[in-house]
Amino acid sequence: MCLSKKLIALNFGVASLVSFSLVQSATAEERIVSIPVGDQNMVATLETASQENAPIALLLHGFTGTRDELPVKETDEGVFSRMARLLAEQGVSSLRIDFRGSGESDGKWEDTIFSSQIKDAVTAIAWIRAQDAFKGGKLALIGWSQGGLVASHAAAARSDVDSVVLMAPATNPLVTFTGLFGKELVEKAMSSDPETPITASLPWGVDTTLKARFYQELPITSPLAAAAQYDGPLMVIMAQKDALITPQPAIGEAWMRYHSGEEKLLVLDTDHVWSAFEGPKMIDEQVVPAILEWFEEQL
Repeated sequence: MCLSKKLIALNFGVASLVSFSLVQSATAEERIVSIPVGDQNMVATLETASQENAPIALLLHGFTGTRDELPVKETDEGVFSRMARLLAEQGVSSLRIDFRGSGESDGKWEDTIFSSQIKDAVTAIAWIRAQDAFKGGKLALIGWSQGGLVASHAAAARSDVDSVVLMAPATNPLVTFTGLFGKELVEKAMSSDPETPITASLPWGVDTTLKARFYQELPITSPLAAAAQYDGPLMVIMAQKDALITPQPAIGEAWMRYHSGEEKLLVLDTDHVWSAFEGPKMIDEQVVPAILEWFEEQL
């Protein structure tokens, strides 16, 4: 793919709110839904914009996260619940899911693997398409961190995905998770029986237990290879101060090299959690407006 097809926007300043021609919605309906995956159920929140034929975005949360995601300081919302509301106010419906083993969904966290989350995302897309309100409409994916890894594979698996937005996506799982867990623990998990529980201490002060098969998928899961199989519109939003997905902007630029199709890279002057621990400013003034502007062009 020639470089002239790349659209790379580096934004290190504070963006002002942009205007959109998406239909503004004063009200939106929010309800909890249950989506079957085999003999288990995923719990999700469906936020429906008030107008007919609204596009819909599937929101995919990150590692150890839930469908509302991290609390945003000075608000009573999480990153994803706030995003869902802001999207609905501009005429974009959304479905945010708890992957099985996370949040309120069935399953055990220790059984989580990339493959199961990808299956959950593909199942959620099929569920959306089975709903009368969304059968013929536009559908986008928004994946944050590990949810970005999942979104890239789900987009490759489903030809009816109209646009993808990846927010600080996990790009090289083996490197990222070795950095989180430590080389010694990862090597131990690699040589263990797949069903062996492995407990790791995360840098933010909590322990997490996953079976060895989670770690054994690290070297065989390639989000960039998945992106190469998806030729629809792709927007990647990276964080210059991200300590997990690094170095930037090189990692973001890698997505542009592997993906073939319309695309945009945006690198913001923030951290992996979009400055949520400082308040909603980054989310409200840069992240969501950028996504809405992209959706206005693509959906």
